[in-house]
Amino acid sequence: MARLQQAFIDQVLDRTDIVDVVDRRVKLKKAGKNYSACCPFHEEKTPSFSVNPQKQFYYCFGCGAGGNALGFIMDYERMDFREAIEGLAQAAGLEMPPDEADNAPQVDHQKPLYEAMETASRLYEAMLRQHADRSTAINYLKQRGLSGEIARDFRIGFAPEGWDNLKSTLQSEDEIQHAISAGLLIQNDKGRQYDRFRDRIIFPIVNQRGKVIAMGGRVLGDGKPKYLNSPETPLFSKSHELYGLHHIRKFAKNLSRIVVVEGYMDVIALAQFGIHYSVATLGTSVGKPHLETLFRRVDQVVFCFDGDDAGRKAAFRGMEAALPMMEDGRGVKFLFLPEGEDPDSVVRSKGAQHLEHLFSNADPLETFLFTQMSEGIDLATMDGKARLSKLVAPYINLIPDGVFKTLLFKSLADRTDMDVDSLRRLREIQRVEDPSEIVSDRDGFDDLARDAQTFDDQTQAQPGREKYREGGNANIALASKDAALLKALGLIVLKPSAATVITDEMLPEAQNQISTLLNDVVKQVRETPDLSTAALLGYWMGTDEGEALSAAAAKEVMDDEEHINEHVIAILNKVSRDRRITILRKRAENLNAVAYTDLSHEQKRELMTLTTEIRQLSGRS
Repeated sequence: MARLQQAFIDQVLDRTDIVDVVDRRVKLKKAGKNYSACCPFHEEKTPSFSVNPQKQFYYCFGCGAGGNALGFIMDYERMDFREAIEGLAQAAGLEMPPDEADNAPQVDHQKPLYEAMETASRLYEAMLRQHADRSTAINYLKQRGLSGEIARDFRIGFAPEGWDNLKSTLQSEDEIQHAISAGLLIQNDKGRQYDRFRDRIIFPIVNQRGKVIAMGGRVLGDGKPKYLNSPETPLFSKSHELYGLHHIRKFAKNLSRIVVVEGYMDVIALAQFGIHYSVATLGTSVGKPHLETLFRRVDQVVFCFDGDDAGRKAAFRGMEAALPMMEDGRGVKFLFLPEGEDPDSVVRSKGAQHLEHLFSNADPLETFLFTQMSEGIDLATMDGKARLSKLVAPYINLIPDGVFKTLLFKSLADRTDMDVDSLRRLREIQRVEDPSEIVSDRDGFDDLARDAQTFDDQTQAQPGREKYREGGNANIALASKDAALLKALGLIVLKPSAATVITDEMLPEAQNQISTLLNDVVKQVRETPDLSTAALLGYWMGTDEGEALSAAAAKEVMDDEEHINEHVIAILNKVSRDRRITILRKRAENLNAVAYTDLSHEQKRELMTLTTEIRQLSGRS
């Protein structure tokens, strides 16, 4: 189907009042400058769904749903894009523009990408069987204890050393371009094209329909990184896909649970030993889309991670994502294996029955929650009980109303000697205080969209959605720089023209998801200076970036839009200044580590200059 011009989509949104669109389907009540209601996308009794009439977008602080009027229609009515835009256009009195596809054959742009992935998968499978250098790969798989049958079932392959083992098999420029679009080939800045996967064991990543959509590669030599996944492509979104899910559909019957593990080899080893119900994420933490997929199939999900800090942090993120989905009858458990062990090693050394017994007796969500939050707290003191109450109650409040939520509040009340009604009013999730515990540059926008709601030094935090906590081994927060950039993004979404005052010198380097998104949004507004909030969100509709932008904008409350430009500039200048101070302090610390008498004359002058500049930049001179 032909793509509609963006100008027409923007025109439809300009003539559409999101309040009218939503109110015809969900009864809205005035709440200050905005409108509110109980969210139509998840069960709740206290309204957390907000519609901003001035900026023409909606956001739910309970489940994270957000976007413009078009996105609301698509989600609420379960319409595809074409149906939704046609309905809004008709209501706005606009005629749909001519559809080029009516006079031309419809083109499936994804079909050649699927074909490229299938061709590559077959090539790598064949190379594992036939290539002259296959012995290294085969020996590795044998050492890991994999059978030929399981390698066949998971279509494991081998990419030999060399820059063009795949590229040399492609017959036309179109095939090469499709392979680039599918993430199989890389084209550098000089136009050189070469294979992405080299000297690696290949694990094809298959969607629920059994089609190869991406690949993972485990290096055989000393190359980096150890594991390499395909990039995001039109076929592959790592925040929505799970490795092994198709295998579950193919082999596992009458499922009662699904186990989430950390890697390809864990999934494959478990399947080889008859445990056909495990999946692994693909370079990102467990998020809402993953859990929605799993809970559509089973009522119990078991997280099986390493027992180190990284494993517990990953488990805590999984718990955060699971809490809003914990309807009565659903269960989440957590199994942490001893140091040096993983599901692969356990199932081989102690057997499937032992591991399944561990799954069955894993800690339920409530045990994990209370254990994590209680660490370092003395519950024999009133201060400790108060602290635990403030930490745990907001997380319980994320759970849909029901028996499970009530029982958790009762358990917390028993531990803290508080009444349940008082605990239910504790909704603000506590922030991390120890900067050493900060985890920045998280992989995946699911975390980004949630964290966008947590940063606001000036305004009262919205209840029930913040994702910060204190204490324990799973302390997770945005670095202050990233939090500031999210604030700038939120202000820009509310007033897109603010991006036009940002110079290239003010923009941070695109080092992670947040800074990259800021650069992309600024570039987008520069190209379309008259962009509205609704239109900007429309460009990112249906993406993780769009969810992050909606969340960031919903968090900002600006009574005086006139000063948004000044706020954005001040934020970016402060980020740049702080980055400069960090660099200077590091150099000064290196010099201070040397006895002053051992410094050269030039080093002493440099130290004085550094100290003066740091004081000036810090506003202390």
